[in-house]
Amino acid sequence: MSLNYFNPVTTQTWTNGRHNVRCVKVIQETWDVRTFCFMADQPVLFFFKPGQFVTLELEIDGEPIMRSYTISSSPSVPYSFSITVKRLPGGRVSNWLHDNLQIGDELVVHGPVGDFNVIDYPADKVLMLSGGVGITPLMSMTRWFFDTNANVDLQFVHSARSPRDIIFHRELEHIFSRIPDFRMHIVCERDDENGVAWAGFRGYLAQAMLELMAPDYLEREIFCCGPTPYMNAVKQVLKSHGFDMSHYHEEVFGATPADVRADVEELAEQAEAEMEAVDTADMLQVEFSNSGKSIRILPEETVHSAAAKLGLHIPKACGMGICGTCKVKKLSGDVNMEHNGGITEDDEADGYILSCCSTPKSHVAIEF
Repeated sequence: MSLNYFNPVTTQTWTNGRHNVRCVKVIQETWDVRTFCFMADQPVLFFFKPGQFVTLELEIDGEPIMRSYTISSSPSVPYSFSITVKRLPGGRVSNWLHDNLQIGDELVVHGPVGDFNVIDYPADKVLMLSGGVGITPLMSMTRWFFDTNANVDLQFVHSARSPRDIIFHRELEHIFSRIPDFRMHIVCERDDENGVAWAGFRGYLAQAMLELMAPDYLEREIFCCGPTPYMNAVKQVLKSHGFDMSHYHEEVFGATPADVRADVEELAEQAEAEMEAVDTADMLQVEFSNSGKSIRILPEETVHSAAAKLGLHIPKACGMGICGTCKVKKLSGDVNMEHNGGITEDDEADGYILSCCSTPKSHVAIEF
């Protein structure tokens, strides 16, 4: 066993700023909702407060566009994060993401930011109210409570148009079937268009319905997210019954906040200036002999990142130099490999490297 096995894991921690990430998975949640999962080429612990959001920096038809999306995953699964996006009629960004973003694609994200989260407002009794795709920040919170075995009395109420529009339905049923203090209530406006009947709560969330679901709702910390009419109706019910609104928290599902937009624009301009200042002479070539492809990358980028940019899939599991899945043979050149026990000294002597944690020190040729 190599002494490198005992080295600390070479991992960065996510902080608010500008970050390059790669799409690693696309999940079809419902007929018009998809989840996009992201990781960094070099391991990053994506720590954030459940409920916070990120801002995507995109280019659509040659025009720079920014759009904020709440993180739907939980920081309890820290090496990746996810956003869940509903395709909207006329939605330029949501439709572009559904039609164009694929596994392997890179993009820039800014964040995480946001005051709407369960960390800053701890409570023993919580009521979550969501409508439509507004479920995403509350799903992040719920996953966090579940994964961390939080001692929380949770009432979760979600409103959807029909049964086929219930986002995360199977996972919600799994979570709420396993913890007695977690109770879930789903309201559907109507039956499924394909004739699937709905036996649960029907119509629109109202005060009488809320009292049936959570009789003690006036005593709970409330987190709410959904369309503006939905949240307005919720607030009207609460205020009319004397709820202390200092215990009410909402996330408006809409455009990128002005202060976040200003920060994003400034960081994007800085990144563009930095890229212009990069001396192309500093870039190093990585060649993949079997495929006949090559690319020039910055010295701090990994061999695995170079392959991904060329559309070459080197298998990878941990991304931290532990598992050895991404082992490839180096035919020439030098790399700096900061692994954590995922390769033997004999393999190193034979010219093998772990692509996920190897950065080139010179032009490199790889057998792949």
